[in-house]
Amino acid sequence: MSFNTRKNSVQPDYEETGLSGIELLSCIVTGLLIDALISYVFYRSVIAFILILPGLVPWLKYKTAGYKEKRKEQLKLQFKETMISVIAGLEAGYSVENAFIKAYPDMCLLYGNSAYMCEELKWISRNLRNNSNLEELLSDLAGRSHVPEIRDFADVFAIAKRSGGDLPQILRDTAALINEKIEVKREIDTLISAKKMEQTIMNVVPFGIIIYIDATSPGFFTPLYHNLFGVIMMSAMLAVYVFAYLLAAKILRIEY
Repeated sequence: MSFNTRKNSVQPDYEETGLSGIELLSCIVTGLLIDALISYVFYRSVIAFILILPGLVPWLKYKTAGYKEKRKEQLKLQFKETMISVIAGLEAGYSVENAFIKAYPDMCLLYGNSAYMCEELKWISRNLRNNSNLEELLSDLAGRSHVPEIRDFADVFAIAKRSGGDLPQILRDTAALINEKIEVKREIDTLISAKKMEQTIMNVVPFGIIIYIDATSPGFFTPLYHNLFGVIMMSAMLAVYVFAYLLAAKILRIEY
């Protein structure tokens, strides 16, 4: 099924939405601190700090991608709980449209009114009361979410609605499959969480060693600063460090 992600929709696209003001400020401050740390440890130069500033651009792109993935993960988990509420409504005798409307207060109790899925359910409920088609609303959400599990659900829901089958059972089976995928991902994340912590520690260790030696043995690294040989040597070390950082991040990044 093809998803029209923006037709008649005022809801956000979770892939296109940028950083909030607080997130942007946090990324900029963190980037400046990293810039200052690199400039001090590798070059001891204000000029180096200025020259490294353009590196904030790829840093912001990297952090923006991370925040997007985090948003989509939160939406996926909230959608799973929404499906449980919808199935309970269907089993209680509600129509599927009313089951989605009734799921809104449940999600607000679980996650708060500002949660992603609460905003989506509010939007769905408002459109349903205006006689919009639930299949189209779910397809719109699926396209904007860029979450495979929500897309799968929208596909299955459309087929089940048209075929007139046992909708509660079909949705229950679909929700169970989505929940199984989420649990598998959670187990994998748990298994590699220790490795991620090790990676974080190893990212900090080189800076800690240099700062410690410099504090306990003043002048030990002086020959490496403010001369051509030192700049080349420290630049090479910085390149190795960045390569190792990116390689470790790629190894621990698992596509689901």
